[in-house]
Amino acid sequence: MPHILIPDIVHPFALEIVRQIPGVNITHGGQFSREQTLAAIPEADALIIRSATKVDADMLAAAGKLKYIARAGVGVDNVDLNAATERGVVVMNTPDGNTISTAEHTFGLMLALARHIPQAHMSMSAGKWDKKSFTGVELKGKTLGVVGFGRIGRAVAKRAIAFEMTVIAFDPFISAEVAADFGVQLTTLDDLFARADFITLHALLTPETREMINKDSLARMKKGVRIIDAARGALINEPDLADAITSGQVAGAALDVFAEEPPSPHNPLINLPGVIHTPHLAASTDDAQVNVAIDAARLIVAALTTGTVQNVVNPAAIR
Repeated sequence: MPHILIPDIVHPFALEIVRQIPGVNITHGGQFSREQTLAAIPEADALIIRSATKVDADMLAAAGKLKYIARAGVGVDNVDLNAATERGVVVMNTPDGNTISTAEHTFGLMLALARHIPQAHMSMSAGKWDKKSFTGVELKGKTLGVVGFGRIGRAVAKRAIAFEMTVIAFDPFISAEVAADFGVQLTTLDDLFARADFITLHALLTPETREMINKDSLARMKKGVRIIDAARGALINEPDLADAITSGQVAGAALDVFAEEPPSPHNPLINLPGVIHTPHLAASTDDAQVNVAIDAARLIVAALTTGTVQNVVNPAAIR
């Protein structure tokens, strides 16, 4: 009888789906501590997680029977992929379920950044009526640079075009023809930095993209650029971005993610004028949480009942 461990809180629909497996044994019940997960994982054939559970080498070493991990979400930064691959554990993600929520949050951040909406709200909450301090800019006619033109980048581009923005994109894995189908010009990263009025980050975090927004790249950007990050905080060198905002090279930033989460009170971007923040909320909608939970459960059901795997992020693990 297959044993499925769910140490994170997922939508109940996921449980309904995995219970369709004949004789399945499911261990779940709220958010598990690391100790609880380590105690339960030796018996698990499959694991469904969100971002809270860290599946590192030690945890994988304790998982003697584990065959499959399904991440209810896109990022798998909380899974040691090398250790999983060495042990033949197939790791799958759910890239479709939170696409719209993340794209909408990104666009909300961009609008809030352009019009100083959070700052104006706080000013009024303090009893002020200050119009002059919060003059913004329109999105119409501005150039949006999309770094990473996958599902979310494309969804953001679609919304930007509806706002009559010019959209350019950089993605080394996408052809110019694919971008053109979305009404977007594919270009180099240097050209994007030089032309964009707004830059939104949707790249995966890799050794090549880590801190791609840094002192050197910021200096190559158009003066007064605005930067939005709802992907991964480590794409940005945070002290370098803070310096660029302070100097006026960057007009502002809207950040949903940070290199360290929650960010340290000493993070130079926290409470910096011109910066707005949200606590990693891009996928935090009822709709997205239902979607990714259902997708993750279906991945595990297919893997355990038919051996079929999809959305595999470590294909070398497939024996």
